[in-house]
Amino acid sequence: MSQHHLPREPLPPSAPATVTVFASPTSWIESAALAQCRQVAALDGMRHVAAMPDLHPGKGAPIGAAMASTVLYPFLVGSDIGCGIAVFPIKLKRAVPERLAARFPDLDRALDPVRDADDPAWAAVDGDVPAGHLDGLGTVGRGNHFVELARVDTILDGRHAGRLGLDAGDLVLIVHSGSRGLGERILRAHTEVHGAGPAVDPAAYLRSHDDAVRWGSLNRRVLAARVAHALGAEPTAPIVDQCHNLVEVRDGVYLHRKGAAPGDGCDVLIAGTRGTASYLVAAHAGPDANHSVAHGAGRKMSRADALRRGRAKHTVEELRRTPVGSLVVCGDRQLLFEEAPTAYKRIEQVIADLVEHRLATPVLATTPVVTYKTPDPGSAARADRRGHRGRRGRS
Repeated sequence: MSQHHLPREPLPPSAPATVTVFASPTSWIESAALAQCRQVAALDGMRHVAAMPDLHPGKGAPIGAAMASTVLYPFLVGSDIGCGIAVFPIKLKRAVPERLAARFPDLDRALDPVRDADDPAWAAVDGDVPAGHLDGLGTVGRGNHFVELARVDTILDGRHAGRLGLDAGDLVLIVHSGSRGLGERILRAHTEVHGAGPAVDPAAYLRSHDDAVRWGSLNRRVLAARVAHALGAEPTAPIVDQCHNLVEVRDGVYLHRKGAAPGDGCDVLIAGTRGTASYLVAAHAGPDANHSVAHGAGRKMSRADALRRGRAKHTVEELRRTPVGSLVVCGDRQLLFEEAPTAYKRIEQVIADLVEHRLATPVLATTPVVTYKTPDPGSAARADRRGHRGRRGRS
């Protein structure tokens, strides 16, 4: 269990918090997101708000921001405590999107300790499940969460890529998921009593928070193992796993990250969209950026706008096969439109802004092969039957 060195006593009042936006003048930043940053900066105890180039409005607090305060505010982290992105190397003989898309398992169905007792993905669970929370284990969730088989397309920094053991043409699994119902339960327990107010007992909140962070990391490993086995590959350990919804106690203050990844000497996968590249970067952000970097392309449209515009502009089939030749597994048509690539900012601009502000060094770019969002009923059922046959054959 991680140890937080909490502030022993409240620090004296300080000047109003500063807000810094790490984006170029040409980057699209919504005024509503900037207004949320200013609202956060006005909270008691807030010291500094660092907004990333993927900044966009969230429910009550901006997404794509790192917020340092002498007071702990659970609502600034939100309900998906522990959400993050992990990268797992995977070896496959052939990566044909059509064949592999049909083999993805149903990642809406949680692993059950009894029914799925023989599932080899359980090997990813080393020790106890944090908080004993089995609900949703091995599921990806909705929203912008995904599991993606991707190919390393371009090496941008050979030294860093070599350190990670990756080369052009290699395949990886990228897993973006969080703590499912556990984080929601933790936030609700706070908000039902205190609303958007501060944590009355920061140490107690952080104990629960740490469980959710560990659970999210474990869930990403279980998801990767389920997919690897379904594709006929051996699971591997992650070479990158960074949580972007959490609180870190640093230099005597609470550093809240909401859609912002730790950027102090970390490798971070910054997700693009289903139809564009993602970028793995070596992050080296300093205190002016609250030691943080972006976590993805960032939305430029609300879900409602993306749904309305997408239906007028695209067909379902156009969104299931992307311009880069990859396939999207998504049986939920509404989600397919809400998560269309056009609903997001240009990932290349986000990366350029991080480079311009000296927050990160791009290491490599990946191109999607298959992106899983929710099961396509036909392919998931076929993959599930194959998986059970394979397990019986090995036992």
